Amino acid sequence: MTELRHRGGKDSDPTLQQQPSEDKSSDSELKGEKDVASDGEAKVDPGVPGVPAPHDDTPVVLNKALSGLSSRWKNWWVRGILTLAMISFFFLIIYLGPMVLMMIVLIVQIKCFQEIITIGYNVYHSYHLPWFRTLSWYFLLCVNYFFYGETVTDYFFSLVQREEPLRILSKYHRFISFALYLTGFCMFVLSLVKKHYRLQFYMFGWTHVTLLIVVTQSHLIIHNLFEGMIWFIVPISCVICNDIMAYMFGFFFGRTPLIKLSPKKTWEGFIGGLFSTIVFGIMFSYLMAGYRYFVCPVEFNNDSNSFQVDCEPSELFQLQDYVLPTILESATGWSTVRLYPFQIHSIALSSFASIVGPFGGFFASGFKRAFKIKDFANTIPGHGGIMDRFDCQYLMATFVNVYIASFIRGPNPSKVIQQLLALRIDQQLNIFNSLKAHLTEKGLLPALEDIAA
Repeated sequence: MTELRHRGGKDSDPTLQQQPSEDKSSDSELKGEKDVASDGEAKVDPGVPGVPAPHDDTPVVLNKALSGLSSRWKNWWVRGILTLAMISFFFLIIYLGPMVLMMIVLIVQIKCFQEIITIGYNVYHSYHLPWFRTLSWYFLLCVNYFFYGETVTDYFFSLVQREEPLRILSKYHRFISFALYLTGFCMFVLSLVKKHYRLQFYMFGWTHVTLLIVVTQSHLIIHNLFEGMIWFIVPISCVICNDIMAYMFGFFFGRTPLIKLSPKKTWEGFIGGLFSTIVFGIMFSYLMAGYRYFVCPVEFNNDSNSFQVDCEPSELFQLQDYVLPTILESATGWSTVRLYPFQIHSIALSSFASIVGPFGGFFASGFKRAFKIKDFANTIPGHGGIMDRFDCQYLMATFVNVYIASFIRGPNPSKVIQQLLALRIDQQLNIFNSLKAHLTEKGLLPALEDIAA
C-alpha cells in the first residue's frame, strides 16, 4: 500500500514506501510527528504531498495580445478581462430570474465540492480506496436532498399539499433523509479495508467537512434569495467590489504586507477596499431598493405554478428622512437626508464584506498552502477555480442569513397558517375557538365584525 504520511525516511519516495504492518505505521507516524514538532513551524512538513500547480490556461488570443507585457501587467489584464466577463454573466442570470439563480447556486455548489474533493483525492493519493468517490458524491446527494426538501416544504407548502406523492415525501422527509445517510454510512463501514483504515477515515472526514462548508452555505444563499433578491445581489456584489477594489488599491499603492498567509495582500488594499465597498453598498442599495422585482420576497404562485416577485414594499424599502449628526451637517450643509432604511443595513453588510469577508479568502489561502497548491483548480484563467472566487461568498452568505434572522425577519403569518392547516380538524377548531375568545376579550372581534358588515 502507498503510505499516506512518511516522515522518517529521507532518501526514499514516500509514495512508494511500503507499510509492513499497522502497528509499525502508527509508531513511525508518532515518532515523525514528534520530530516535526521539535523542529518548529518553520520547517516544511514533508509528510503532506503537494498537488502539481496547474498549467497556464490563459486563452491563446489573450496570450498573443498581451505577449509584450510583463507577467505582472499580463496577469492584471487577464484578471480584469475575465472579471468583466463574470460580472456580465452575473447580471445576465439576474435578468433571467430567481429560478435560474437557484440553479446557478446549485451548479456552483457542485463544482466547488468537486474541486475540494479532487484535492483530497490527489493530495492523499487515494487512488485505490474502494468506493471513495462514489460515497463522496452519494453523501452530497443525501445532504442536498435533505436541505432542498426542507426548502420545498417551507416555501411550496400549498403545492406539496396538493400533490399526494409530494405530501408523503414531505411528511416523512427527515426519516427518508436519515435513512439515505445511514445507508451511505453503512456502505462506508463495509468498504473499510485492512491497511487503508487511516486513509479511509481521513477521506471520510474530508468529505464531511467539505459538505459542511459548501452545501450548508449554499442552502443559506437560497434562503436569502427567498427573502428578496436584494438580499442575494447586494451582499454578493459587495464581496465582488471589495475583491476588485482591494486588488486595485494594492496593485497601485500597496506597500505594507497585511497577512503572511497572503503575501500579496496589503494594508493599502484592505483599507481602500473597505471605504470603496461601503460607498458602493450605499449607492447600489439605493439603486435597487426602488424596484419591487428586487425587494419583494420570491413566492410561488399556485395558480400559474411559477415564481412571482410582486408585493407592496415594506417600510425597509420606502424612502424616509433622517436627521444628520452635527458634524456631518456642518461638513455637508444638509440637515436631513432622504434614504431607504435598507441603505443603513447595507453599511453593515458592506462592512462585513470588507473586514471579515476577506478572512474567508485567508482561510482558503492557508488551506492551499497546507497542501502546496496555488489554486483550487484552473477553471477560470487568472482566477483559479470556482472555489477561489467563492471562498468569501460562503462566509458572507452565513452572515446575511444570521443578520436577517436577528434584525429583519419577524413572525411569518403564512408559515403559521401552513402549520395550522396540517393539524387535525378538532385541533384547528380548538385553536379557532381559543383565538376567537382572545380577540373577544381584547375587544377586537366586534370591531372586526362591524368592518365586515
